[in-house]
Amino acid sequence: KILLLLGFLSTLAAVALIAVAVTQNKPLPKNIKYGIVLDAGSSHTNLYVYNWPAEKENDTGVVQQVEVCKVEGPGISGYSQATEKAGPSLTQCLRRAEEVIPPSQHPETPVYLGATAGMRLLSLENKDAADKVLSSVEKTLRSAPFSFQGARIISGQEEGAYGWITINYLLGSFKQVRYQCQSGWRKFLHILKSRSETSGALDLGGASTQITFVPDETPYESPESWLHFRLYGKDYKVYTHSFLCYGKDQALQQKLAWDLQASTSNSSLLDPCFHRGYQRTINIRDFYRNPCTSAEKKQLPFDQLHIQGEGDYQKCRRNIQNLFNKTGCPYSSCSFNGIYLPPLQGDFGAFSAFYFVMNFLNLTNEKSPVSLDRVASAIQSFCARPWQEVKPEYHQIKEKYLSEYCFSGTYILSLLQNGYEFTEENWQRIHFLGKIGSSDAGWTLGYMLNLTNMIPAEEPAVPPLSHGSYVGLMVLCSLVLVSVLLLAWLLFHKPKCLQKGIV
Repeated sequence: KILLLLGFLSTLAAVALIAVAVTQNKPLPKNIKYGIVLDAGSSHTNLYVYNWPAEKENDTGVVQQVEVCKVEGPGISGYSQATEKAGPSLTQCLRRAEEVIPPSQHPETPVYLGATAGMRLLSLENKDAADKVLSSVEKTLRSAPFSFQGARIISGQEEGAYGWITINYLLGSFKQVRYQCQSGWRKFLHILKSRSETSGALDLGGASTQITFVPDETPYESPESWLHFRLYGKDYKVYTHSFLCYGKDQALQQKLAWDLQASTSNSSLLDPCFHRGYQRTINIRDFYRNPCTSAEKKQLPFDQLHIQGEGDYQKCRRNIQNLFNKTGCPYSSCSFNGIYLPPLQGDFGAFSAFYFVMNFLNLTNEKSPVSLDRVASAIQSFCARPWQEVKPEYHQIKEKYLSEYCFSGTYILSLLQNGYEFTEENWQRIHFLGKIGSSDAGWTLGYMLNLTNMIPAEEPAVPPLSHGSYVGLMVLCSLVLVSVLLLAWLLFHKPKCLQKGIV
C-alpha cells in the first residue's frame, strides 16, 4: 500500500510539474493587425498591405510591408473620360489583399486610398470628373470586406512628409533595432550615418516632386513650408515642399511647351532630349488642356506636332534649365520659382522615379554613391545612342518609358543641381533607394505609421500565471516530487531489521 501511494504521489507531482511548465511556456498567440494603403499616383496605382503588433510602443505602431500589388492600367486620374471604371480597376488587387490577410481580420482591417499629383491636376482641370473618379473608387472600396476609412487627394506637403517618415523609419533614425535589416543592408546603414539625426527625402513622381528634411539651426521662414511630427516620443520640425507640374512626365510637357514658344510655325520639332531616329506625334488640343502647360498656350496653325529626336545631352540640359526660374528670391535662400529652401543638411534618400531612372542607367549598383561627373557622363552616353540601337536592346520595356529615359535622366540632374543646388561635394550624400529591407521606399508606409497612431493599442497577450505564481508552483511541485522520491529511497535502503520492524 505504501508503494502504491508513493507511486501515485510521484506520478501526480511529475504530471503537475510538466503541465505547469508546458502551459506557462507555450508560445503566446500573435496579435497582429493589418492595414491597407493604396497609392493612386499619376501613372499607376499600387496597393500595399502592412501589419503591426497590436501592442504598440510609444504611441506608434511597428509597421512592416507584407505585400504589394500593382493595379493594371493607368492611374485613377486616367479615367477622367470613363469615371465609372476607376473603382473596378482596383478589384484584382483588393482580392489579392483578401488572400494575404486572414479572413477573420477582414472586417477590422482599415483600408485607405491616397491620390497624389495626378488627381491634384485633374481636380484643377475638371473638378467634377475628379469627384466622380473618387466616388467610383469609394464605391469599390466600400464593397470590399475591409473597414473603409477614406479615399482622398492628399496634399503635396503630406506626400513629402510621409515619404520622409518612411525613409527615416526604415533606416532606423526614429527607433534603433526595431527594423531587422538583411545583413547586406547593415553596411549600407553605416554609410548613411551622418551628423544629422535624420535623413532627407527626395521623391519624384510623374506629376510632382517633393523635397523634405530637417534643417540645422535655420531661420524660421515661409511658415507654410513646415510641419511638426511626434514619433516614438520625440518631436520633429520638418521642412517640406512639393512642386506640382515638376514630376518627370509633367516636366517633359512643360519643356515641350517652352520649345513650342520658341519655335516657328513649323509642325515638326527637333528635340534634343529624344534619341536620334525616334519620332512622336502629339495632339495640340490635348497638350494645352493640361494645367501644367495651359499658361504657355500658343495659337498654332496646325493640330498635331511631330517630334523628331536629336540625342544631344548638352542642348537638352540647356532646354530643361528654362523650367527653373532662379530670379527673384524673397527669402534668405531659395530653390527655384521663388520657393524658400533652407541650406541642405545631412544625407538624402532619393526614391520613386529618382531610383527607377538611375537604376535603369546602372547607376545604383555601386557600394558607394556614384560621382556627379560619372552620372552626367552615363546619361550623355545613353542619350547619344541612336533609337534603332536602343529599342531592340531594351525590347522588354514599353516604348513610352524607354524613349523618355534620356530626358528623365537629364531632368533629374538638372532638378538636383540647378533646382536644389546639390554640388559635387554634397552629391555623395544622395542615395538612390528602391527598397530598404523588404519595404518599398515611398510615402505609403509613413502614411500607415501616422494613421496607426489613431488605432488604440491593445493589452499584450500574457501567460496564464504571473511570474511569482509560476515560480511558486514549480517549487512546490518539485518539492513534493523530491520528497516522495526521497521517502521511497529511504524505504528501500533501510537495514532489514528496521524494514521488519516497519512491516
